Amino acid sequence: VEGVEVKVWQVPEILSEEVLGKMGAPPKTDVPIISPQELAEADGILFGFPTRFGMMASQMKAFFDATGGLWREQSLAGKPAGVFFSTGTQGGGQETTPLTAVTQLTHHGMVFVPVGYTFGAKMFDMEKVQGGSPYGAGTFAGDGSRWPSEMELEHAFHQGKYFAGIAKKLKGSSA
Repeated sequence: VEGVEVKVWQVPEILSEEVLGKMGAPPKTDVPIISPQELAEADGILFGFPTRFGMMASQMKAFFDATGGLWREQSLAGKPAGVFFSTGTQGGGQETTPLTAVTQLTHHGMVFVPVGYTFGAKMFDMEKVQGGSPYGAGTFAGDGSRWPSEMELEHAFHQGKYFAGIAKKLKGSSA
């Protein structure tokens, strides 16, 4: 989206290398680690995370728990926010994960921007396994070896473009 700059960060890891190894977690990328304060600089935020037992992974929850100072100052109030996610199985949280994540956004006064059914008819395709929901783009990771399908990637791209357009409009209306 013209005029929109995107930055990608990862939250700090809270599990030891030993535990991560036993879980079969992939190696960390060189994506920079974000601090809670950096959230306040953004005009809008799309949070992406893996799911554990139907809700965001503990690393993400720990990161949100560290945003108390931002909450106290209401630094994120009014900022648009959305979510995307991966789950291990079809019953693993494609809807419960974003629903439970909304509580974090709500307490900060953020404006939740779901993707809805704006992706169109592709959301109703039942021929192939695909993640995602009206809450956000999603993928099924299985045991960690499955990569997002072309359809899931298209849904994610659509969500990013849709979200960026709304964030841009909201920023323009407050200027």
